Amino acid sequence: MYVRGIRGATTVARNDRQEILDETLVLLREIVARNEFEPEDISSIWITMTPDLDAVFPALAIREMEGWNMVPLMCALEVPVQGSLPMCIRLMLHINTTKTQQEIRHVYLNEAKRLRPDLATS
Repeated sequence: MYVRGIRGATTVARNDRQEILDETLVLLREIVARNEFEPEDISSIWITMTPDLDAVFPALAIREMEGWNMVPLMCALEVPVQGSLPMCIRLMLHINTTKTQQEIRHVYLNEAKRLRPDLATS
């Protein structure tokens, strides 16, 4: 068994509480669907947002999912690099798995597909 990282990112159209929560769930559910794991397999989830998003902690959406309340979550601000993708939410899940690095499916949605076009379709 290994601890593997799964990356994911998405964007929102505006700094709106419900939109941030909804898009966080869409992203997480897609990561789970593509990688087939359970909350019990997760070591932790690191969540970042760009500084232009401050309406809500995206971890709130995950904590409220049934079976996910014991998953360790941490939110932080993404490094504010000039010219970087705005309105972006990123997830880094650390899961316990027997999958190889090549079997892990990273997920990039909405405008975040521009961050890693090489991984956006996998």
